[in-house]
Amino acid sequence: MECREQTGVMLLQTSTAAVATVLIVVHCGLLGVGAVVHSPTLNEPAHLVAGISNWTLGCFDIYRVNPPLVRMIACAPVLVADYQIDWQGFQGTDARYEFQLGEQFVAANGERSYWLFAMARWACIPFSLVGGFVCYRWARDLYGADAGVFALALWCFCPNILAHVQLITPEIAATSLSLAACYTFWRWLREPTWSMTLVSGLVLGLAELAKMTLIVFFAMWPVMWLVYRWADRKTLAGRDWLRELGMLAARMLVAIYVLNFGYGFEGSLTPLGKFQFVSDTLRGNADAAKVVGNRFADSWLGCIPAPVPKNYLLGMDLQKVDFEHSRELSYLRGQFSPRGWWYYYLYALAIKVPLGTWLLAVLAALARFWIVPRATLRDEFILLCPAVVILAFVSSQTGFSEHMRYVLPTFPFAFVWIGRLAPAFRGRHIVLAGTIACALVWSVGSSLRVYPQSL
Repeated sequence: MECREQTGVMLLQTSTAAVATVLIVVHCGLLGVGAVVHSPTLNEPAHLVAGISNWTLGCFDIYRVNPPLVRMIACAPVLVADYQIDWQGFQGTDARYEFQLGEQFVAANGERSYWLFAMARWACIPFSLVGGFVCYRWARDLYGADAGVFALALWCFCPNILAHVQLITPEIAATSLSLAACYTFWRWLREPTWSMTLVSGLVLGLAELAKMTLIVFFAMWPVMWLVYRWADRKTLAGRDWLRELGMLAARMLVAIYVLNFGYGFEGSLTPLGKFQFVSDTLRGNADAAKVVGNRFADSWLGCIPAPVPKNYLLGMDLQKVDFEHSRELSYLRGQFSPRGWWYYYLYALAIKVPLGTWLLAVLAALARFWIVPRATLRDEFILLCPAVVILAFVSSQTGFSEHMRYVLPTFPFAFVWIGRLAPAFRGRHIVLAGTIACALVWSVGSSLRVYPQSL
């Protein structure tokens, strides 16, 4: 009997791996075609030029509001191609020259620009493979092998994922790497070894090189660790708490090192008081006529070395200006506003996520009434907490509201969680299994119906 059960498990794993492989191949095909048929979006020329400057000029001033990982990978195949670029107009100051330079790049390369952008987009497809793989692994570890396939299918055919993987903007890399960082953190919670500490620190560092929003992980993970370990508080000795606290600190240091390495250690450990900031938050000048300043310059904080690269901190400062003094009107449902709305992204999710996916989310929320849960509540807390925090953090920035892509990192966590429905196909809940199957087909079908216009 035991041998028969082991054989059944092996067959299930083999069949799910085969289905997962097919899903990935189809996904890559959709992305490969989509990367060719669309012209560049507003931001892509600026990202490409910024990536070329990172490699050829060795500086990170251009488009500093975004970390350099994605654009440096995207422009790698372009560097070996025949392209034209003109750095005239680049001043290396706080001004946003990236869009002007991007327009000049397209003008200089003409119709060949389409081929250059296609190559850059293809170079970013592996980021999506990382996201799909981690969706599969995390859902499989929590709910079973078929749950992994379920989560992977949602990832591979989600129109919002398909739309942004076809671009060289940083959102998909941030989405994939944030999921990978939290997955390795969860694995560390389950098995707190120094090797997993190093792995999770490296992945966290890569995630920070993809998107500045993910800096919230540095504050979030210690709290999540405390919540997760609270159930074990009576069995953990004092030395266990200190050991894991040391691992947390080591993980943060590894991530910060990777972040600085990604910038070539440009301006790393510069004293905080030496910076010239332009945002109200960091400038701190009471006199609005003063363009730059530093609220830390005359305090003891000004002597502390900044643990991040120069242009990472300056980029964060420049991004803050956009939220404090947005030069563009926000738009929602026929209404223009000089400021945004706290519920903007909730509304955007309501209308831009397929109805089939929303039905699956509702069924997943009710799943514990019909399906015996395999994952513990605290494991699901680790899964869902990052999505909630990212959504709340982005929604709190009401200086302006646009681009639903800012909340894209919440998607894969939801896909993994929806994977808890998969055990229904192994039980006696025929009606529930049929409803879940119809909702999944509805979600995939509605996405394919608009492809390749997924954006």
